[in-house]
Amino acid sequence: MKRRPLILILTALAVLFAIIYLIFWMPNTFEGDKIVIVSKGQNFQQVTDSLQQAGVLRSRLLFDIAGRILGSTTKLQIGKYRFKNGVSNYSIIDNIRYGNTVETITITIREGLRATTQARIFEKELGIDSARFMDLVNDSGFAHRLGVPSDNLMGYLMPKTYQFYWQTDEDAIIKELVKEFWTEFDDKMISQAKRRGMTINQILTMASIIELETAIDTERALVAGVYYNRLQRRMRLQADPTIQFILSGEPRRLHYSDLRVESAYNTYKNYGLPPGPINNPGKASMLAALYPSRHKYLYFVATGEGGHRFTTSFSEHQKAIKEYRRVREERRAAQELD
Repeated sequence: MKRRPLILILTALAVLFAIIYLIFWMPNTFEGDKIVIVSKGQNFQQVTDSLQQAGVLRSRLLFDIAGRILGSTTKLQIGKYRFKNGVSNYSIIDNIRYGNTVETITITIREGLRATTQARIFEKELGIDSARFMDLVNDSGFAHRLGVPSDNLMGYLMPKTYQFYWQTDEDAIIKELVKEFWTEFDDKMISQAKRRGMTINQILTMASIIELETAIDTERALVAGVYYNRLQRRMRLQADPTIQFILSGEPRRLHYSDLRVESAYNTYKNYGLPPGPINNPGKASMLAALYPSRHKYLYFVATGEGGHRFTTSFSEHQKAIKEYRRVREERRAAQELD
C-alpha cells in the first residue's frame, strides 16, 4: 500500500517533466536555417507570427505558453536572427529577449550614389526611416558636428561595404559613413587640396563629376585634367552628370532642352564648379581630382566601345562625336538583327 503513493508521485513528476520538456525543450524541426527579423515596435505576438510564418515553430500554442511563463512577452531585442534546426522554445525566447545571436547585415554602397539612393538602400536592407536619414543629411548643424565643412553631407557619405545591425539608428549609420570618409580623405589629401588652392568641398564636387563620367580608373585623372583645363580657360565645364543631377530620377539620354534648365548646377549655363557634390564619389575619383593628368585636352566623348576619346580642339571633338554615333548606330542595327 505504501508503494502506491510513491508511484503516483513519480508518475506526476514524469508528467510534469514531460510537459516542461514539451513547452521549453522539445526541438523545433525544420529544413535549413531560418531568418527572422524583430523590428522596433513589434510585440511578442507579432514576433510569434514571424516565427510561425518562417516555419520555425512546431507549436505556436506551446511557444506562447513558454513566453508567458518566462515573462518574456514584453522584453524583445530588435535584430536579424538566424535559427537552426532543433532549436528549442527556451533558446528562441532567450535569444530574442537578450539578443544573444543578433546578426550583422552586410551592405555594399557603391561609388557615385546620391544620398537619396543610399537612404533607399538602407531602408530596404536595414529597415530604417529613409526620410529621417535625409533630414540628417541635410541638417547643417549635424554636418558641422561631424567636422564636415558644408551645410549638408552630400559627398561625405563614403562608399564602402559596411556591416550594421537591423534598424541601427539613422544617425549612427551616417556617423559611420562620415567616419570612413575622414579615414580615406586623410591629412595628405587635405594638404594636396590646399596646395591646389581648393576646399575639400570643391575637390569632392570635382570628384563627384569624374565619378559619373568614367568607370575606368586609368581615365579618371585624364577626365579631371580636361575639366581643370576648361576652368583655367574660363570655359564652361558642360558636364552631363550635373544635368542628370538637376533632372533627378534615373539617368536617361539628355535632350538639348535639358541643357537650358535653370539651376546653379547647370554647368552648360554657368561657369566654374557647381555649388557642391552631386553624389558621393569613391577614393579613386577623389585622387583624380587632387592629382589630375597634365595635358592639353579640352574635350572627351565616349567611343561606344568602352572608354573615351580625348581631343584638344572643338573640330576634333565633333569628329569624335560623329564616330561615336556611327558606332552606336551600328550596334543598334546589329542588336535588331539578333
